[in-house]
Amino acid sequence: MKLTVLGCAGTFPGANSGCSSYLVEHDGYRVMVDCGNGATGALQRHGGLLDLDAVVISHLHPDHCIDLLAYAYARFYRPAGPPDRLPVWGPADIRNRLLRAADSDDTGWLDRVYGWQVYGAGRFEVGPLQLDARLMDHPIECYGLRIDGGGKTLAYSADTGPCDALVETATDVDLFLCEASFTEEKQNPAGVHLTGRQAGLAASAADAKSLLLTHLVAWNDENVVLGEAKEAFAGDIALARTDETYVL
Repeated sequence: MKLTVLGCAGTFPGANSGCSSYLVEHDGYRVMVDCGNGATGALQRHGGLLDLDAVVISHLHPDHCIDLLAYAYARFYRPAGPPDRLPVWGPADIRNRLLRAADSDDTGWLDRVYGWQVYGAGRFEVGPLQLDARLMDHPIECYGLRIDGGGKTLAYSADTGPCDALVETATDVDLFLCEASFTEEKQNPAGVHLTGRQAGLAASAADAKSLLLTHLVAWNDENVVLGEAKEAFAGDIALARTDETYVL
């Protein structure tokens, strides 16, 4: 299984990265996990614009899903016509959310681009990958994902505050892709995001083999975030970087 970071900025795009979007590949099958601002552009650097088999969306905040609209234009208006409908897995309101974002009286074309698949907490399969979704601690319905393929396991926190489900999602995984939006230097709201220290504590409690920090917000010093995480987690740890690939 292979992970490529298409975007790792949190809340809004950074100077060098779009928002949360990741390409997961296994046995020739390519899944985009989240599709935040800028994902359509980044995807073109990694295997081609239309070369996807599915999309999985963790939650419906724009920095995790809004580029589905830009990507729909790319698929629908290509000169050869739209390819087969692309399966898009997401929370229950995903289709209506995108239709509202399109803000058009003629939105039927979106249903010619995407095949909507609703999921909730529990296990489901996307191609050769087995996914286990757990509800995270976030202001809207949001799922952390445990992704298994070829004997390797990737965990993705999505957006969350500290919670038991986060540790369960990451238990014994080969790579834990975990948000770290906040720092301990500030007073942070509960039930929204993690600090670097909280991400490190979750990885340590889960006995994850390695930790990759993502959803990095431009107004925070990422080296402070990394330092906090290193104080709480003794395993391999790094900051996510756009266009970097990690082989599990």
